[in-house]
Amino acid sequence: MTGAADTPLRVALRALRTELGLPDGFPADVLAEAAEAARNPDISGHEDATDLPFLTIDPPTSTDLDQAMHLERRAHGYRVHYAIADVAAFVRPGGALDTEAHRRVNTLYFPDGKVSLHPESLSEGAASLLPGETRPAVLWEIDLDAEGRAEATRVRRALVRSRAKLDYAGVQRQIDTGTAEEPLALLKDIGTLREEQEIARGGISLDVPEQEIVERDGGYGLEYRAPLPADGWNAQISLLTGMAAARLMQESGTGILRTLPVAPDGAVARLRRSAEALHIDWPHHVPYAQVVRSLDPKRTDHAAFLQECTTLLRGAGYTVFGNGELPTPAVHAAVAELYTHCTAPLRRLVDRYAAELCVAAAADREPPEWTLTALPALPKEMADGTRRANTVERECVDLVEAALLKDRVGEVFDGYVVDVKEQEPATGTVHIDDPAIVARIEGGTAELPLGERLRVRLTQADPGSSKVLFAPA
Repeated sequence: MTGAADTPLRVALRALRTELGLPDGFPADVLAEAAEAARNPDISGHEDATDLPFLTIDPPTSTDLDQAMHLERRAHGYRVHYAIADVAAFVRPGGALDTEAHRRVNTLYFPDGKVSLHPESLSEGAASLLPGETRPAVLWEIDLDAEGRAEATRVRRALVRSRAKLDYAGVQRQIDTGTAEEPLALLKDIGTLREEQEIARGGISLDVPEQEIVERDGGYGLEYRAPLPADGWNAQISLLTGMAAARLMQESGTGILRTLPVAPDGAVARLRRSAEALHIDWPHHVPYAQVVRSLDPKRTDHAAFLQECTTLLRGAGYTVFGNGELPTPAVHAAVAELYTHCTAPLRRLVDRYAAELCVAAAADREPPEWTLTALPALPKEMADGTRRANTVERECVDLVEAALLKDRVGEVFDGYVVDVKEQEPATGTVHIDDPAIVARIEGGTAELPLGERLRVRLTQADPGSSKVLFAPA
């Protein structure tokens, strides 16, 4: 663990912000416009839905709450009420807030803070779906049949009020112990049905444990966080809404999709070679999504293969369409359906536009001119913003890793190899159990044993000057 006063880490984090040209705070005109919008949001077209007892599910410390849900049974299925923060009620098109949001694109998360898409007075205040507060929202109502298939979708602007702020571990505990009341207990029923629908359409969700920076005793550490079942069920509600939104935009003829091309044959062939090296049974007639669902991420060979599978999910982007002509590709290959991002507008720019297009489509009217004007530039803006967010995430983990290990160069650790470079088989990636490190390994003469345990020696770790590097011991 590294302390909060760890000067090399702090200096390196500041240098990273400077290197990426990230803003330090918001300009005065943006703060003033946000304060005024927080006092006087545009809620003239919002119906009253405060009778629905919504709840939110987020990490315990989160206060920028984009989504709230209420689930209920119908005579022959279920109804999902999904409220998404209505950022457009606060952001005036072409104003200072709007211009700044287009400059930032995404909220960026650092160990010692974040660079928010919107000022805190909105993202963690007046626009956030905090418990006990009446908030403007884009309210989705999606009817499902008894097997979890979507039958009907409605979307409108409404005022909502969340009754409870829950976290994933608490939700999992309530559901597992049978203490969850029906609206929450239905998350498992609906989430499981939607997972079965995902399997049926050939979609895939990779259950790969991820490194997570955590605060401990005033400092920072790293942990592996394996997703809970509740994470997956909650994600299915968001995916359901993203697919419903994409279909609405398809029917209206104008929209923006989140797309992912099908992996090229070469990438699949490489993955098959990895499966063979790891002794994972993959018959030729079986799609890789089916193989993935049979794996246990707690096994080193399976975890290594899951890590290799992420290579098939590269190349996602945003694609605009109009005049009723869908782009090519139109489908998101991992979702195996038309899909868009529309459920995180407090933290992601594109979601505000997708929501606006859907509200217009549901009302059978033309979208506002400001959405159509902005659409052509959004894919590049989002691509640039996504690259920046990925860089921040990767570099922050690298810096914390180096800070954790800076005094342990020369020590030997137990790990296992999760990736081997095809052209340089003595170079790859090693997964260390304790501390939770995923780093480059090189310097040996023999081919690295993919998916197998390996003793490795730390050869470098210096926050701000060199990333963590291991060599076979």
